[in-house]
This record gives sequence, structure tokens and C-alpha cells, in this order.
Amino acid sequence: MTVSLRLNNDVESSALLDLARAAESAGFDQLWVSNDLMIRSAPVLLGALATATSRIELGIGIANPYTVHPAEIAMMAATMQELSGGRFRLGLAAGAAEFLGWVGISQPTPLTTTREAFRAIKALLDGGRPVDVPGTGSGWAEEAYLRVPPVPTPISIGAMSPKMVAFAAQEADGVLALLFPPEHFTVVREQVETAAAEVGRDLADFDLPACVWLSVDDDQEVADRALAHKLAYYGSAFSPYLLTRAGLSRGDFAGIDASLRAGDPEGAADQVTPAMLRLGISGDPDAVVSRCLSLIESGVEHLSFGPPLGADPVAAVELIGETVLPRLTGVTV
Repeated sequence: MTVSLRLNNDVESSALLDLARAAESAGFDQLWVSNDLMIRSAPVLLGALATATSRIELGIGIANPYTVHPAEIAMMAATMQELSGGRFRLGLAAGAAEFLGWVGISQPTPLTTTREAFRAIKALLDGGRPVDVPGTGSGWAEEAYLRVPPVPTPISIGAMSPKMVAFAAQEADGVLALLFPPEHFTVVREQVETAAAEVGRDLADFDLPACVWLSVDDDQEVADRALAHKLAYYGSAFSPYLLTRAGLSRGDFAGIDASLRAGDPEGAADQVTPAMLRLGISGDPDAVVSRCLSLIESGVEHLSFGPPLGADPVAAVELIGETVLPRLTGVTV
């Protein structure tokens, strides 16, 4: 069983270092940092984390080819591999159209753009030239290659739509599919298996984490409140496809969005319903273990816990390490 931790780049730098050290001590295998627009730079944060840790793998989740050119993404990945001693993992995706709109960037052809970027980045990291690889788009010249030694790097695709999941299954090393609700894992796994079979691909080394939002605390209400704030901020940006699977729609978040626009985050959190809370996992350690075990029974081999984690993230990571992971990592299906 692989266990990973996902953190947002809204965490203060010094606090992120504390969380990384706590995650490594708690026994997590991987640590991923988001790169949401207009907050902190994930590549800079990961550079600091690479020097503050020694064992845990480090990933960016995600880089996107709309705000950063694939050549620079490859440069960043190669440098991170060098700095971390080969512990870096790259997450690549199209990004959220709503957030890209904040900076005046449109998102036409997200699947095509992501596929072309992936192929170019992979070629560069493997020591090749994008110009020699079909499906990398136009504009690459013979001179476009990295002037550093080849650094093959695991690349996972951030995906929510079935088509993006299928692309990841056929070409990438893994897929980062946010699961709202967590039980959506079985659907994603089926999509991955079907797409891989179409091209005759063996998925033995394919990384398919169950990426869930987690909030844990000895007090159920405290855990739920932390998750409610997270859902209030991001809920309306979720894919309609995923919300529908949970019996929800973007319209259900209209009142929440209005409260946020009015500068009332507490009022927004008050409107998060029990059905919305089921989009993630929250509760005391026993409740968290129970829901995670049901995921493992459905075939999950990699559990990936994302924020809010809890009211006190460092304490939550330590609590997970002490009371949750020991009851999960030895489980076999």
C-alpha cells in the first residue's frame, strides 16, 4: 500500500516545511504540492522541500502548459530530479478554466494541449527532441533539447473527464484523478483498464492513487468544519460530471459562492451540507479508517490524502501517522 499526502500552495513556506518533515516521519511515501494560480510557486516550494527531506518522493500537482511552456516544465522537472536525488514526480494537466480566466488565459482544446505537452516533456526528459516525436505540436526545432543528462521522470496526468483519464492510461505513468466522492475510484479504475486494453498496455507499474480530501480530528465537528471550508472555496469549480455522480450540481453552491463574494467564509461554510461533506472524508480516526478500508476493499492500492487534513494540519498529519496509517498499510485485498 502506497500512501501520499497532497498539500496546497496556500500554506506558508515555513509551515509547509514542518508538514513535509511531519509527513516523512509519519511514514508517507509521497508528498505533492499544488500549483494553483495567484498563491505561492510550487516549484520554489519543492526546491526547499527537497533539501529539507531525505526519503519522501516529491511531486508538483499540477503544472499546466497554458501558463508555463512545456520546455520550462521539462527544465524544472530535470532540475528537481537533480536537486532531490531522483525523488521528483511531475503532475501535468490543463488546469482549471475558471482560475486561468483570472489572468486572461482561455483553455481551448485542453486534452490536445495536455497530450502535446506531455509528449514534448517526456521526450526532453528522456534525452530526446520533441521535433522527433509525433503529436507534440508545432514550433519545435532541432535545437530544442535539454543540455543536461537525461532524467526520466514519472509523469502523472491530472484528470477528471473520461477522455483525459483514457489518455493518461494509454501514455502516462499515472493519473491524478480527484475523487468526489472517494467511491468514484471504481469508475476511474474501469476507465483506466478499458483505455489501456485498447492499446494493449500493461498497467503493472501504472500509478492510480485514490486522491481524496481528508479532514481528521478527535472531534467530529472540528474535522467536518475544516472540510466544509475547503468545499465552500472550491465546490463550484468542480467538474459537473463529478458533482452529478454525487447527486449535486454547481447550482447547489450558488449560495456558498454568494457568501464568499460578500467576504463571509464562515457563512459559506455554514451552507455546506452533509451530502457535500461526503465528497471527501472527515471524522475521527476510527471513521476515517472505516471509510478508507472500504476503498481498499474496492481495489485501492494507493491512498492519497489531500487538504484540509484538519484544523491543525501538522497535528493532523501526526495523528494520521499514529492512528490511521498503521491500520491501513498492512491491509491486503
